[in-house]
Amino acid sequence: MEEKCCPLCGRPLGTVNIDRHHLIPKTFKGKEQFEIHKICHRKIHSVLTERELLRTYHTWEALRAHPDILIFIAWVARKPPEFYVRTETSGAKRR
Repeated sequence: MEEKCCPLCGRPLGTVNIDRHHLIPKTFKGKEQFEIHKICHRKIHSVLTERELLRTYHTWEALRAHPDILIFIAWVARKPPEFYVRTETSGAKRR
């Protein structure tokens, strides 16, 4: 049986610290959910607004191409699947 991988970072999902992400935000009637590492999910929402997710970053390819997400993926690639630390909301997003 093939192990499920996180659609953002590509690491095995494991069994703990897993969230579900809507590529189209629920706010905008998105229904389809994808299992993703909790840390990856938090990173997406710390970098991008719901509107940015709707307009530009509603595919895994687009998310992985975002400069901040690219840096994050390179960093998290060496972490075990269960790894989790709290991420901060960026100042740029809050403005």
